[in-house]
Amino acid sequence: MADKNKLQRKTGIILALDVTDEASALEITAAVADLVDAVKIGYPLVLGTGLSIVSKLSKYAPVIADFKVADIPNTDHLICEHVFKAGCAAVIVQGFTGPDSLSECVKTATAFDGKVFVVSEMSHPGGSYFFTDEISKEIAGLSRKYGAFGIVAPATRPERVKELRAVIGDDLKIISPGVGAQGGSAADTIKAGADWVIVGRSIYNAENPRDEAMKVKVEIEKLI
Repeated sequence: MADKNKLQRKTGIILALDVTDEASALEITAAVADLVDAVKIGYPLVLGTGLSIVSKLSKYAPVIADFKVADIPNTDHLICEHVFKAGCAAVIVQGFTGPDSLSECVKTATAFDGKVFVVSEMSHPGGSYFFTDEISKEIAGLSRKYGAFGIVAPATRPERVKELRAVIGDDLKIISPGVGAQGGSAADTIKAGADWVIVGRSIYNAENPRDEAMKVKVEIEKLI
């Protein structure tokens, strides 16, 4: 059984599992488990199956809860507590709620030996509308200051990954969504400074998810 609290870089790939039914989620994860370092789940799957899906997926890989937690500190604490009690290795939170909310998320995660990733900028076209250069860098700086494990930076804009890496240095990890269906390149994103690329639709919607995951793995390996 995979250690659900052991997030380690091996392939550099995180599967974004945005399917909505348990059978598909487990089938896809089982097919690619040895090719990915973690599985990222969000509201679509959890609302469709319940938090019990975490323990089932954790048999294959560490699970990251992409809930983009964004509330007052007490509510953030309660959400993160549920996430880690369910067996998640990490949670993704927003940083624009400020230092008190962010530090509460980190404090709660630490109590469960879990990790916190903070959204510095989103990967879709509208992600740069409010997440301006200045704000993204400020959020990245707060993430470092308050002890987050890493940040989320867009693979669709690798130049932003590079700039945000310069802000956080080597202390924090970077996970980057947007590879595949959104047009981001795994190779370009890793070269820009990301530790992991997040790949979703191009894998889970593929006729053969394993083949698609292998293509990304090979693309990253060519950089070594």
